[in-house]
Amino acid sequence: MSGDWDPAQYARFRAERQQPFFDLLDLVQPTPGGRAVDLGCGTGELTGHVHERSAAAETLGVDRSQAMLAESAQYAGTGLRFERGEIGEFSGEGLNLVFSNAALQWLPDHASLFARLARTLAPAGQLAVQVPANHDHPSHKVAHAVARAPRHARALKGYVREDSVQDPEWYAALLARLGFAEQHVRLQVYLHRLAAPEEVVEWVKGSLLTDYRVRMSAEEYADYLADYRERLLAELPDERPYRLTFKRILLWGRMGTAAGGEAGA
Repeated sequence: MSGDWDPAQYARFRAERQQPFFDLLDLVQPTPGGRAVDLGCGTGELTGHVHERSAAAETLGVDRSQAMLAESAQYAGTGLRFERGEIGEFSGEGLNLVFSNAALQWLPDHASLFARLARTLAPAGQLAVQVPANHDHPSHKVAHAVARAPRHARALKGYVREDSVQDPEWYAALLARLGFAEQHVRLQVYLHRLAAPEEVVEWVKGSLLTDYRVRMSAEEYADYLADYRERLLAELPDERPYRLTFKRILLWGRMGTAAGGEAGA
């Protein structure tokens, strides 16, 4: 295993990665004195904005990456704390806000996952989630194709990442079944102006490719990355600046004031 997430690599496109967070945060309604959680909080830099926007008395940031959380102490404060944990195993009750930006795409079975998160909410509690939906872009398709190449497949022991993100309308129907009385679900395309196509490789190294890197030795990953770079740049137009289109699903829902929904949805 090559190690943990790389905060510096992830932050190379800081402004571009943060815009969807703030667009999602705009959907959140304040819950003065309530309890909030930020699942997949990363370094914690942005969790303070969740705490402020929600007006919660207590906000907890949860992330599995020790490297990311190592930076969170500087952002902790009154009512705001962080802890290491698997967001896929998170449980709670009586929460007023469950917030997750660019994290739940790493978890499988979103039907069960969202049902479990809905059960953590208090009456009128809110769920706010942003997930990338760019799996049909060459940056993602090439990553998986290279992983299937024989020598990389051996290094990965046959692992190829499966995308768990569904269509926006699927989430809208799911939220209704789970008892969300109000909802907002949309697919948004972000246009990022990068200096050159080569920067797409740097972008994906900070996110998707981490899932392959942590399963390889440093030498194996370097070999994989060289093949990925060659194949991806052969598919992308040689435009400078390069315009990277990136689709994301933003969704928000507020539970009804009484318990409801399909627990097994």
